Amino acid sequence: MKAVIQRALEAHVSVDGKVIGSFDGPGLVVLLGVTHEDGATQVATMVRKIAELKLTEDMQSAEEAGLPVMVISQFTLYGSTRKGRKPSWTHAAPASIAEPLYQQVINGLKARGLRVETGKFGAMMKVRFTNDGPFTVMVEC
Repeated sequence: MKAVIQRALEAHVSVDGKVIGSFDGPGLVVLLGVTHEDGATQVATMVRKIAELKLTEDMQSAEEAGLPVMVISQFTLYGSTRKGRKPSWTHAAPASIAEPLYQQVINGLKARGLRVETGKFGAMMKVRFTNDGPFTVMVEC
């Protein structure tokens, strides 16, 4: 499981021109990718990392600061560009594996008391946000 976590000043995600998730004010935008070998262990680790990493300017976690978290499914994090000019997606888990794990991450964050906004799994989304810093970290588990 991979996540690109970005500190944001605001974020909005829309599908077919309709905003389906947003936050105004500081928060985190998480692009989440799932691979074939991921399971409960990776979900638990990812939830803990997203909630507990000290990512704010004053070194607080999302959980400590009460920040909203926007989680967007992102299979392209497992794209390989080692050969040729066309990315390969063979390392990305199929939807039947990825979607339940994506939902488990969301549920795990909510269980920790975080406000979670989401996109729509598998949909063509427009994600708009203002990166704060810019500040971006990659988490792999």
